[in-house]
Amino acid sequence: MTSHTPGVAAVLSLVLPGAGQFYNGRFLPGIIWLIITPGLWIGSGGFLGWICHVVSAYMAYDYAVQKNG
Repeated sequence: MTSHTPGVAAVLSLVLPGAGQFYNGRFLPGIIWLIITPGLWIGSGGFLGWICHVVSAYMAYDYAVQKNG
């Protein structure tokens, strides 16, 4: 089993939502974040885009912590 650093997963998802999920080996959630986040950025004038960035980073971080624990 490969361990992933939670901080790296979080930073990757902050830079590009879904990238932290890809780093953790979760490809379907990564694709979903890549599709949903830009739509919410555009549709909400940016407000929901920030929320998606934070939630995506937290989920990537949390998944890496669970897999390492």
